[in-house]
Amino acid sequence: MEGEGNKENAELVTEMVEVIEKMGSYVGFGMTQRKECLNLVRRLKLLVPLLEEIRELVSDEALSCLLNLRNALFAAKKLLKNCNSGSKIYLALESEAVRSRFHGVYEKLNQALNEMPYDKLGISEEVREQVELMHTQLNRAKRRTETQDMELAMDMMVVFSKNDDRSADGAIIERLAKKLDLHTVADIKTETTAVKKLVKTRTVHNPEIIQQVKDLLEKFKQIVGIEESGILDYSVSLTSLERSKSLLIPHEFLCPITLEIMTDPVIIATGQVICVFLFSTLLKLFVIYVSTLLQTYERQSIQKWLNSGHKTCPKTGQTLNHLILAPNFALRNLILHWCEKNNFDLPIKDACDGPDPSSFALIEEISSLIQNLYSSQMDVKREAIFRIRTLSKENPDSRVLIADGGGIPPLVRLLSYKDFEIQEHTVTALLNLSLDEANKRLIAGEGAIPSIIEVLQNGTEEARENSAAALFSLSILDENKVLVGSLNGIPPLVDLLCTGTTRGKKDAATALFNLVLDPANKSRAVKAGIIPALLRLLEDKNLGMVDEALSILLLIASHPEGRNEIGKLSVIQNLVEIVRDGTPKNKECATAVLLELGSNSSSCLLAALQYGVYDYLIEITKSGTSRAQRKANSLLHLMSKCEHIPFVSPKS
Repeated sequence: MEGEGNKENAELVTEMVEVIEKMGSYVGFGMTQRKECLNLVRRLKLLVPLLEEIRELVSDEALSCLLNLRNALFAAKKLLKNCNSGSKIYLALESEAVRSRFHGVYEKLNQALNEMPYDKLGISEEVREQVELMHTQLNRAKRRTETQDMELAMDMMVVFSKNDDRSADGAIIERLAKKLDLHTVADIKTETTAVKKLVKTRTVHNPEIIQQVKDLLEKFKQIVGIEESGILDYSVSLTSLERSKSLLIPHEFLCPITLEIMTDPVIIATGQVICVFLFSTLLKLFVIYVSTLLQTYERQSIQKWLNSGHKTCPKTGQTLNHLILAPNFALRNLILHWCEKNNFDLPIKDACDGPDPSSFALIEEISSLIQNLYSSQMDVKREAIFRIRTLSKENPDSRVLIADGGGIPPLVRLLSYKDFEIQEHTVTALLNLSLDEANKRLIAGEGAIPSIIEVLQNGTEEARENSAAALFSLSILDENKVLVGSLNGIPPLVDLLCTGTTRGKKDAATALFNLVLDPANKSRAVKAGIIPALLRLLEDKNLGMVDEALSILLLIASHPEGRNEIGKLSVIQNLVEIVRDGTPKNKECATAVLLELGSNSSSCLLAALQYGVYDYLIEITKSGTSRAQRKANSLLHLMSKCEHIPFVSPKS
């Protein structure tokens, strides 16, 4: 019987080693949890030498400890698998909850390791040191202060805002797509599968979160250039395939974007040149080979990709020489021949899906407009600027063509023109052009930022608003964050935050949030008076900008100068009032700011208690959002450890 027991114990150890190896095989973790996942996998691998050493030495006394360790490993595996194959959008939205699950796994692992009878198992010194190393790392991971990706959080908030749907949000959506690794066709298809699974399994009980995930996925699809029916609705393709039974469509006939059979194949300008000799017996093979090398797509799908501002081949990433699409008649004839031979009905496309004859006319018009920017006649110059403003807003292709045609340098020079109307149209045109990622560097490289700041200080109301939006768009690039700050662009943004219209305040807040992600700009913002300006936003509930103000405050609170200013009693009192009376999201953000302040100053904790925050925090631990509950419990725990406040005890 003892031999059978030892065999079972050895099998248990083998199972745990296999689980650790399986976790080590996971790849492709989402950006929001990637570091945490890789650290956990690395720590778990430290357990393998221990398990290998005790494989044949497990006693009944150690068995219960091993079972606890096994349960902890399976909890870790479930968490890592979710981070590996789950919806990246959902994991980003619920990043705080996921981080809490990591801490739960750390606690289970620590408990199991603490109970292990190492002396009785006769563990070698070297292996014991590895286990102690893992033990130390787990404790450090549990104590580590939670740090949220504030740029990601702010972008999410702006995207889901129902009050502001201007086109500048396209830049934010593109940044989100890159942050979440959801910027290619393959990424979107994988994410769609994960979202479908999320909905089907009903593991999320909050319908609002599910809707947010779906909405953001739709926005990412538009950027990539996938039409709705191409990824979420397979009815057309499935109907065709149902009629053709087990018919297998040659993959060369499928569009790489939608994976559907092409009805109007076109070739994009990848710049590849192929020289071959044709032989009639090899004609079909040649057509397919050439079409593959020249990257052929369904016209409607690739046009959506290009209209989203992309200038690269979606399959290879190669930069396109131009945006003109050439019909691939040879491949189309092959597809038609195959369909006729196999009795396969091609999907019916809209008549408007053919070549756009206006492309050449647009290029000619833009060339003429750029020439007119140099005109000595004021009316001609003004009309050209206004038309460029309109084209750059309505058509992503135009943004590329205007930049490629040399339109940015004269526009930048016109920012300094002493005419308010010209300044307003010019800065708005540059805002629209900056929505194209490549144009951000071109605009900054032409020296536009000092002139935009000048318009922000002295322009018309609309010009100031659009200048703030332009600075936000340009400062998505880190080097431009530094440039705007060093060129004294923060004080006029703070002024707009104080004196602007509601739209102006929102533009200023978004730009300032982006800029204070740079450490040096935090100090500049404090010196420019951002704390009193944000306090006024907190007090004016009609503006609906409490969340934005609190998000900026949380960033400022990470800087010593910011903490000193925020720590004044008037700010603490406002934060406590929001914790008491705000919306669930308001309460969550205000509690996070108080936690950041309290982690660095016991006087802030004492001031918050004097304003009655304790009872409000207790209420949040019972009925707040999941993130608010975690922040409230952390804040209560922090208060309990403060020697000046011995009477406070956190919720158990």
